[in-house]
Amino acid sequence: MSDFPYALEEDSLPRLGLIVLQVDETIENEFRRLFPPDRARLFVSRIPSGAELTPDTIATMATTLPAAAQLLPGPVDVVGYACTSGTTLIGAARVHDLVAQAVTARAVTDPLSAAMAQCHAMGLRRIGIVSPYIAPVADPIRAAFEAEGIAVPATLSFGEEVEARVARIAPASIAEAARAVARDETLEGIFLSCTNLRTLDILEPLAQELGLPVLSSNQCLAWHMASACGLTVPSGIGR
Repeated sequence: MSDFPYALEEDSLPRLGLIVLQVDETIENEFRRLFPPDRARLFVSRIPSGAELTPDTIATMATTLPAAAQLLPGPVDVVGYACTSGTTLIGAARVHDLVAQAVTARAVTDPLSAAMAQCHAMGLRRIGIVSPYIAPVADPIRAAFEAEGIAVPATLSFGEEVEARVARIAPASIAEAARAVARDETLEGIFLSCTNLRTLDILEPLAQELGLPVLSSNQCLAWHMASACGLTVPSGIGR
């Protein structure tokens, strides 16, 4: 039997790698809306994570992050580690080093670094944060922003640690929480923290209603990854 001849095609689209928590049910769907297949190649790897998001389960992810990154079909243009709280407790620099050891990529980012970068790019110096986390997970995120010179005078959390429930928090409830935080009239923006919260469809309506930029973990990460490889995300989201 002879081999049938075939032609190879070069693919010039940007290649994005996304490392998603095993229990995250939200970010992959939102990213595929933000990066349709005619604009980018999106490759997703999963990292083992506990059913409950606690400092202990987050710390465990640091040991499995290289293996998850290694499963991406590299090389890629940029890799995003899709966990805001995980980055906060593990440390952004360590996350980037662990990923870079395992996959060839021009850039590595995460939702925390991306959110801070977008706040600086937009000149936001005082933000409110809405998150689903318990206090031992939520408090370090607030501290991380403040360490970067971004004041956080108002926060609100749902106090939920079961990830399956986080993915099912109604967007209407998230919007109500954002409205409550926005009662602090000194705020210059609001950040909805957690890649598992379903926020994409409420960002722009909330921004128009509140008269403030409304950012989210997924939107910020998408913006930062797109910026790293010359792409743009749909304009107007949360602005």
